[in-house]
Amino acid sequence: MKVYKNIKEVKGVKNAVVTTGTFDGVHLGHRAVFNVMKDEARKINGETVVITFFPHPRFVLGLDTESLKFINTQQKKISLMEQAGIDHLIIIEFTKEFAKNSSETFIREYIIKPLNPKRVIIGHDHHFGRNRHGSYELLYNLGKESGFDVIKVAPLQIDALTVSSTKIRKLLEEGNVHLANKLLGYEYSITGMVVHGNGIGRTIGYPTANIEVGNEYKLIAANGVYACRVDYNGVTYKGMANIGFRPTINQSTLTIEVNIFDFDKDIYNETITISFVDRLRSEVKFNSLTELKNQLTLDKEKAQEIL
Repeated sequence: MKVYKNIKEVKGVKNAVVTTGTFDGVHLGHRAVFNVMKDEARKINGETVVITFFPHPRFVLGLDTESLKFINTQQKKISLMEQAGIDHLIIIEFTKEFAKNSSETFIREYIIKPLNPKRVIIGHDHHFGRNRHGSYELLYNLGKESGFDVIKVAPLQIDALTVSSTKIRKLLEEGNVHLANKLLGYEYSITGMVVHGNGIGRTIGYPTANIEVGNEYKLIAANGVYACRVDYNGVTYKGMANIGFRPTINQSTLTIEVNIFDFDKDIYNETITISFVDRLRSEVKFNSLTELKNQLTLDKEKAQEIL
C-alpha cells in the first residue's frame, strides 16, 4: 500500500476506485465498503484509493473535543488499511482552511482532478465537505458530468446492530469489548510503554506491567478487569488486565496494568500491546490485600477459560 501525505504526490493511479472518510476503527462496516471497492477495481483492472484526514475534523473544528476519543491511533489505522488490501491511502492534513471547501470543491479538487476516478464508493450514511453538506446525490450528479459511477454500500448489521464507529465507541465505554470486537472484526487493543508501578501486585503473587499510553485521544475501555492477550517482541501471551483507579489501595490516577500468565521477564521501558477479549467484572474495593488476592485467583481461572 502506498501512503501519501499530500494529494499532489499522487500520480498515475490506474482506473481509480475511490472512497473517503475518517474510518475510526476500520471496522467491519468499513471493510464492507473496501470489499466493494476491491470487487469494482477487479472488474475494470483498477486500483483502490482511500482518502482520509488527520487530525480528525472534529478536533480541528473544536467540536466536542472534551469527549473526543478514538478507537485507533493513526498508526494502527494505516496498518488496518494495509491489511484490508487497499492500494493507495491519501492522508489529507485537515485544517480550518481546508474545512472551508464546499462539498463540490472537495470532490472536484481532491477526487476528480488528481484521480480521474472510474468509481466512487460511499457508505450508506456518508456526508462530506463543509458542514457535511455533501451527499450521494451531489456525487451522482458530478459523476454523470465527469464520467464516474457512484455506488452506495448498504449498512452492515451484526446481532441486529448497525455497525458504526459511534456504536463501537459506546460499547467500549460500557466495557462490552466482546461485542465491540465482533463489530470491529478484530480485538480492541491498547499499545503502550511499560512503566514502574507501586509493586503491590508482586507482593501478592500477581505482578503486573503498568503501561503508559502516550496518546491522550486514544479511547480507553470502561474500568474493570478483562481477559486479554499481550503481544511482546512478536510473541503472544495470555493474561488479565485491569483498567481503573485500584480502589483497594486508594489510588487517584487511572492505571492500565496487566498480569501476564507464565511470564517473568523484566520489560520496563519496552512496548507491549494488550488486546482485550472479554470483561470479567467491574472494579471493586476490597477490605484487604488478601481478599484482593483471592479474587484475582478466581479472575485468572475465568480468564483462562475464556482464552
